[in-house]
Amino acid sequence: MADAHSEAALNMAMKAGSKTEKKARKAMEKQGLEPFPGITRVTMRRARGGIFSINNPEVFKSSTSDTYIVFGEAKNDDAASRAQMEALQQMAMQAPPPQQPAASEPTPAAAPAAESKEDDEPVDATGVSEDDINMVMKQANVSRSKAVKALKENDNDLVEAIMNLM
Repeated sequence: MADAHSEAALNMAMKAGSKTEKKARKAMEKQGLEPFPGITRVTMRRARGGIFSINNPEVFKSSTSDTYIVFGEAKNDDAASRAQMEALQQMAMQAPPPQQPAASEPTPAAAPAAESKEDDEPVDATGVSEDDINMVMKQANVSRSKAVKALKENDNDLVEAIMNLM
């Protein structure tokens, strides 16, 4: 057992880059912290919903209590965006290759053309601030007429208008 600890300590010393880190590892060894191998990822959640993750961490466990010490580079982890990226990758792998439309089939470009005509029409913007219209257009990436319509439907509430357009 002593041989395993000294071998683990030697491996840790080789990983330790700076002099300060080596001192910290030596002090931890004196405190009775033992390496806890086999951990590939550590995720920590903060009270306000922030999530941090450490990939390939070095984990130590106290021999006297259930206390763990983790070394590694913590990154702000957004589980929703990571799950979305994984889902997109999975869909891309499963999706069949796009088929060429037949010459007799109507092209779907006709629908956007009708929509763009509707967007070009002048819209009555009375009662709506020009700054609000520009903000909605920029944030929701929509035309002026859609922005005005959304603002009127939501009683000039910027946030609701943008959320309804997204």
